[in-house]
Amino acid sequence: MSTWLPREIEAKRGELQKVLRPIAEAGGLPNETYTSPSFAAVERDEVLAKTWTCIGVGAWVPQPGDLRPVQLQGVPLLLLRDRDGALRVFHNVCSHRGLVLVTAPCRSRGLIRCPYHSWSYALDGALKATPFIGGPGTTTCEGFDKAKHGLRPVRSAVWADTVFVDLSGEAPDFETFIAPVAARWRDFDFSRLRHGGADSSFAIEVGCNWKLAVENYCEAYHLPWVHPALNSYSRLEDHYNIAMDGSAAGQGSTAYRPSLSPDGRAFPLHPGLPAQWDGAAEYLAVFPNVLFGVHSDHFYTVVLEALGPDRTREHFEIYYFDDAALGDGYGDMRATNARQWQTVFEEDRGVVEGMQAGRASPAFAGGVFSPAMDGPTHCFHRWMAAALLG
Repeated sequence: MSTWLPREIEAKRGELQKVLRPIAEAGGLPNETYTSPSFAAVERDEVLAKTWTCIGVGAWVPQPGDLRPVQLQGVPLLLLRDRDGALRVFHNVCSHRGLVLVTAPCRSRGLIRCPYHSWSYALDGALKATPFIGGPGTTTCEGFDKAKHGLRPVRSAVWADTVFVDLSGEAPDFETFIAPVAARWRDFDFSRLRHGGADSSFAIEVGCNWKLAVENYCEAYHLPWVHPALNSYSRLEDHYNIAMDGSAAGQGSTAYRPSLSPDGRAFPLHPGLPAQWDGAAEYLAVFPNVLFGVHSDHFYTVVLEALGPDRTREHFEIYYFDDAALGDGYGDMRATNARQWQTVFEEDRGVVEGMQAGRASPAFAGGVFSPAMDGPTHCFHRWMAAALLG
């Protein structure tokens, strides 16, 4: 363990160490980790920046030249697709005076131009144009090397169309990071994923810290009271816990059979799946901040974007395993599928926002865990506490 810790973490060392105890003895993360702006900054620099953190999906930039600004706890980043179709991530700031380059999704016509002094960059980040740098009518300046002043790249990786970044550049290799989840879902060929289009994408803003959205997703304990419609066909009794120490946690269902069409139509299934996936589904929070749901007929990704200590935007993106599912004949079902998932996540709003409000109470000191029901949630708390403690 590091001998030096930021003061915000050092002040909570004892409470964080309590999180690491066996579940029956453990407490949860301290209130300040959900409410304090200074703690959020430390969390970003000491945890999120040092692992593989999700910032978006490839479907946000489907065509070469597409640009989309994103942010990681206030750090402005730029997600783009280059001329060869590869996904790239750069720091979204001009190397001249630090202006944010791209403020809204758009398509480049060849260069990324800074609106301040018109310095321009290629899609590979290279600085291409520096008008008037040596005075009116010039494009060069003695001693200035364009090659040294391109956009700063961010180490990135893509899995299941989900884009991860390592801001520090020092995290273990991505294959090691994603290996436990990839192995668990090895029956699925994620190269088959096809985004469902505009009717398969939505975003919800909730008044809670991003960690509460993760915790809520990890467990099925709340189903009977918060999701009665979902619980009617995928009951609490049909769920099982998943706790992959150090990487992910969540739940699975052996009875996922929603009705999406009154005439009995169904989406094309992923080919060649073992029988265990018939009517089954699994839902994993991959630490720190992305939620996945896998089913035999569709897959979804939820990118958790922290807007502040007490506000989160949940970006929900639905994919299918067959091009046929994107056709007009399935349009009504795609819309119904998205509505049903949006309803489920909206049903969670009251509890996650209520937990955020509860973090202002001095009477709450992290709470307790049910050994039978809260194993996945404790798994996430353990991961977070260990990461904070170094």
